[in-house]
Amino acid sequence: MLSSITGNGWALIGAALAVILAGCGSAYGVGVAGQAAAGVVTEDPSKFAKVLVIQLLPGTQGIYGLLVAFVALSRYGLLGAGSAELSVATGLMVMAACLPIGIVGLVSAMHQGKTAVASIGIVAKKPDQFGKAMLFPAMVETYAILALLISILALPTV
Repeated sequence: MLSSITGNGWALIGAALAVILAGCGSAYGVGVAGQAAAGVVTEDPSKFAKVLVIQLLPGTQGIYGLLVAFVALSRYGLLGAGSAELSVATGLMVMAACLPIGIVGLVSAMHQGKTAVASIGIVAKKPDQFGKAMLFPAMVETYAILALLISILALPTV
């Protein structure tokens, strides 16, 4: 069954994995941070903007996954009708190139969400420490950015 997948099929699977995995991680991260943010806003609505910014941080991995998928699909002409057929080897290389942002995006967004929850707790008690609170989830973002770069640089040239 796997031997019947074409090069275009493998490339599409890779693009889909980048979006699905990174998107699931972002949905989880933004969700848990949103729960914490909602609790803070219930007690003090004036902190809405600060906690919203922190809540949104884990959402970037989903954007990175979408970006890698878009770059891959557009680079190989897979967005429109009449695209050229990629070799199976090239399709597998595209899939492999999409995996770093998919996997790292999933894991980093989940951990960034948990870190964002802790940072929202800081803002709840000490709103003047917002800048410092932002640094904790931003550090997790570093690894998603590295995976984004590797995924884009690893896309094969045809």
